[in-house]
Amino acid sequence: MAEKRTILVCSCEDTMPLDQGAIERACRGATVESGRYLCRAEVGRFNALVKGGGEIVVGCTQEAPLFTELAGEGAALTFVNVRETAGWSKDAKDAGPKMAALIAAAAEPMPPVPFVSLNSEGVALVYGRDEQAIEAATLLKDHLDVTVLISRPGSVAAPRVTEFPVVKGTIKSAKGRLGAFEVVVDDYASPSPSSRGTLSFGASRDGAVSKCDIVIDLSGGAALFPAHDLRDGYLRADPGDPAAVLRAVLKARDLVGSFDKPRYITFTEDLCAHSRSRIVGCHRCLDLCPTGAIVPAGNHVAIDPQICAGCGQCAAACPTGAASYALPPADAVMRRLRALLSTYREAGGKNPVVLLHDEEHGAEMIDALARHGDGLPANVLPVAVNEVTQVGLEAVAAAFAYGASAMRLLLRARPRPDVAGLAKTIALAQPILAGLGFAGSRVATIETDDPDALGIALREIGGLEPSQQPASFSAVGAKRDVLRLALRELHRAAPAPVDVVALPSDAPFGKVDINVEGCTLCLACVSACPTGALLGDPERPMLRFAEDACVQCGLCKATCPEKVITLTPQIDFRAATAQGRVLKEEEPFQCIRCSKPFGVKSTIERVTAKLEGKHWMYKNSAQRLDVIKMCEDCRVIAMSETDFDPYGAPRPNPRTTEDYLREREELKRQHESKGEG
Repeated sequence: MAEKRTILVCSCEDTMPLDQGAIERACRGATVESGRYLCRAEVGRFNALVKGGGEIVVGCTQEAPLFTELAGEGAALTFVNVRETAGWSKDAKDAGPKMAALIAAAAEPMPPVPFVSLNSEGVALVYGRDEQAIEAATLLKDHLDVTVLISRPGSVAAPRVTEFPVVKGTIKSAKGRLGAFEVVVDDYASPSPSSRGTLSFGASRDGAVSKCDIVIDLSGGAALFPAHDLRDGYLRADPGDPAAVLRAVLKARDLVGSFDKPRYITFTEDLCAHSRSRIVGCHRCLDLCPTGAIVPAGNHVAIDPQICAGCGQCAAACPTGAASYALPPADAVMRRLRALLSTYREAGGKNPVVLLHDEEHGAEMIDALARHGDGLPANVLPVAVNEVTQVGLEAVAAAFAYGASAMRLLLRARPRPDVAGLAKTIALAQPILAGLGFAGSRVATIETDDPDALGIALREIGGLEPSQQPASFSAVGAKRDVLRLALRELHRAAPAPVDVVALPSDAPFGKVDINVEGCTLCLACVSACPTGALLGDPERPMLRFAEDACVQCGLCKATCPEKVITLTPQIDFRAATAQGRVLKEEEPFQCIRCSKPFGVKSTIERVTAKLEGKHWMYKNSAQRLDVIKMCEDCRVIAMSETDFDPYGAPRPNPRTTEDYLREREELKRQHESKGEG
């Protein structure tokens, strides 16, 4: 903790015990002030601390707006919830180390988040099936520029005054986001102005294109977008639920203007291992993205930040670190875990369980458990992240290296969006932890919407011991770098470390093996490898492999013309310090003219043996075979010296204009000599 930092904790009218001594011991260098009613009767103490300057950590989030208003602009305030997460619990008397840990973790700075802008001018398309769409548009017409599209309309009453367009058609496809939607409509037709009782429509056509800022879907059909509830500007409601329709209408009214949206993913194209030379290698992010924000773009993929909903599964799965999460970055999460677990241990806490949760669902569950149930156990340390699905292997490995005994990830009973990426992360972490001696169910999800079920699941965790020699490293750097660091430190802190652990398929670690007999050392795999795991040698025919750099993208295997490469998913903890392994090495062939080494001896000999006496160009011609045995320089010299003909037979000289003129003169003289004039 910084020297000029004050920690302000409150018993909230004695509804929770405070272990001020534990907080002071763990948060060395900071001044700890405690109170009973700091937001009301004792608010003067807070005002005095603010006037004294310095950073203030307030152990209350409920009254954060009040404290922020009192402090004014420029005050350095940090808020942390110690009441619902620690104090309001049947284990509150033992929660002193936990409170200290939560306060220390909250003091870790988080880097700023970049933003992208979405601009909407309020052009809205209401897509429905009957007059309900017209009623919704009537509520919106004074706020938005509305058009109603009715799919296969039945009997729709003609309006007395045309206040907004009403057309018919069925949306065939849609793309875009808030401020930039584009829909393709089949069976499109406009109504006739002479419609009398009900709307009658003219001739229809397919392929009509409509552009708008907002789409309100009341059709009751299939959603127009994958993970539709994550698509900004697309509002879908069940037409049979009037309350849901009204909520969609009210939300649409507010979607006018300029909006800032976090740029959730930082993407570095040069690190992407998607493809090389039109051969696809890694496609993990493409398989996992729920919104379709990721598309192939040549040798790499492209991520549309305006469509991205921030689930983070692409960043968690990316083996090279090309895609990394920015809200916050992986290294910032790891530093917060370090502060949390090290402080908890120093304050005397035992067997910490890290509970990762989001704010929208997880924080509400924890709050409900504290207010209406037994609260969180004293050894459960909650950590809020933007999306639980953003958690990657680096965070899991770091938590156990820092001394966690277990990790649980809190999800909805019906997760939104799909959590296939998180399941793969857990499936990858489990064999690593088990292989290093962390027995039992160390990492798992808790999928529930019931606070009591959450409490029961957490209290059933027992008998899991943390590392007896926890790490204290500080993670700084890119995602792949901090992942390697976390795994090395996990290996060092493990109860029963081993050098090699087998991993499931699609793991981002592993080795490459080749069939030595079939490999011709063409080095096509070297040119395809995006991470430099496969290397050649400028001096000798050689193929080397650096396992620490391999991400098992499969480009080498797909590129190999001889199909002699196999991939084995595993993690070798010695790879970080090991030199590259030689997969195959041969003697170079020496030029028969200048003795310069070039090519691969076995390849030259094999080619010569296949051509000698068998190919029409090389029959009865030792000179031609000798050219194959020469380096590139000597080959040119030999061909120029011997008038070498690559086609194997003399060819007539090319005919020129002079040849034609000469032949014509000769023919003329012949005629004159015969008297033919």
